[in-house]
Amino acid sequence: MPPVIDIQGLQKTYASGLAALQDVNLQIQRGEIFALLGPNGAGKTTLIGIVCGIVNATAGTVRVDGHDIRSGWRAARSAIGLVPQELSTDAFESVWNTVSFSRGLFGKPPDAALLEGLLKQLSLWDKKDARIMTLSGGMKRRVMIAKALSHEPRVLFLDEPTAGVDVELRRDMWQMVRGLQQRGVTIILTTHYIEEAEEMADRIGVIRKGQLLLVEDKARLMQQLGRKRLTLQLQRPLAALPAALADWPLTLADGGHALVHEFDAANGAANLPELLRRLADLGIDFKDLQTEQSSLEDIFVDLVHR
Repeated sequence: MPPVIDIQGLQKTYASGLAALQDVNLQIQRGEIFALLGPNGAGKTTLIGIVCGIVNATAGTVRVDGHDIRSGWRAARSAIGLVPQELSTDAFESVWNTVSFSRGLFGKPPDAALLEGLLKQLSLWDKKDARIMTLSGGMKRRVMIAKALSHEPRVLFLDEPTAGVDVELRRDMWQMVRGLQQRGVTIILTTHYIEEAEEMADRIGVIRKGQLLLVEDKARLMQQLGRKRLTLQLQRPLAALPAALADWPLTLADGGHALVHEFDAANGAANLPELLRRLADLGIDFKDLQTEQSSLEDIFVDLVHR
């Protein structure tokens, strides 16, 4: 099955000479949740803007649901829903009229039942007649999501969707995202809350200074690039590491009461039985042990710094 989004050789250089995107190649599959991670200024919003027809690319091609965003821009754009970072709505209009108008912009016929269900799902139904200007920031964010979904897009972009919103909205929104995915909608999100990407995404892309550093299945990424830490609580403290352990990446902690071993999550665990046998041969006993695995945030920070 062809990807729902196919990006080839995408470049964007602004008049100032800033290369916001450099030869980006990316394919996003139908029905997946794809998280694009990167520091501020990495090019995430520029990439989304080009795919959504808001920003013009310097070079490269983009196809959305089989349609070129230039020659087939109308069909491509109608397949996309966008929740931008910035709140941009008509402050004097009501919630209902705002969402209805957004649906009409894409040539969709009126569907009161669909919009009612959407507003109820986003806890906006009791605010349907309220002017946008009277809503809180979190409620305005909900309206932006309702607008993006009003024309039933097959691809939904969420650009920092939970920035500055309360925990309740964040929880409701991720529940909604899961429901959309189950109905076949493709979700592309950028976020600063990396734990959200770790929980929600099927695949992860990391971008830095306009370059796509990697695109990988989330579980495989955490297995290949993750680190694990084994901490052994010793029966008796050590003043220093024995010379017989010099070839192992070990450190003493907690005043010599703990022995710490860090290893690759992918294949380092195979050597643990040998390490434990070596400790037993040396008469080093432990009373407890625990393991920790690096999070997606640890991997992301390491990749960006490298």
